[in-house]
Amino acid sequence: MPADSTFLGVIPDRPNNAIVATMLNRAVLIVRPARPFLDWAAALDDSGLLPDPAGEQTVYLVPAYDDDAERERLLRRIYATIFARELWGWHTREEDWPQRRTLAMFRKWFTIEMHSEVEDLCSDPIEDSDGLD
Repeated sequence: MPADSTFLGVIPDRPNNAIVATMLNRAVLIVRPARPFLDWAAALDDSGLLPDPAGEQTVYLVPAYDDDAERERLLRRIYATIFARELWGWHTREEDWPQRRTLAMFRKWFTIEMHSEVEDLCSDPIEDSDGLD
């Protein structure tokens, strides 16, 4: 945690030492590379370097959803953007990417986790860390 970040923790005078947190109006999507992505990455060069499916992954804040049907509609809306970002994160030459990227392909290339409960335990505002304005 950055030194200037303030963690909101346990409040002793609250019932059951309640933890202060802000429930965000977002969900979280995490994708981990699966065998087809790893095979594609391995075929790009002979370096032997591959993404680690068990390693740290990008966590995407996505619109909130209330049920499985809404989650599925959301995934249909955003999978192409996430797919492209994951491909770009590994290899920036778009001509080497698979050209017909479908939702079915996305589901094969990645292990997908979606979580609808997102709490912010920090008191400082969320900022764009890219520094791009």
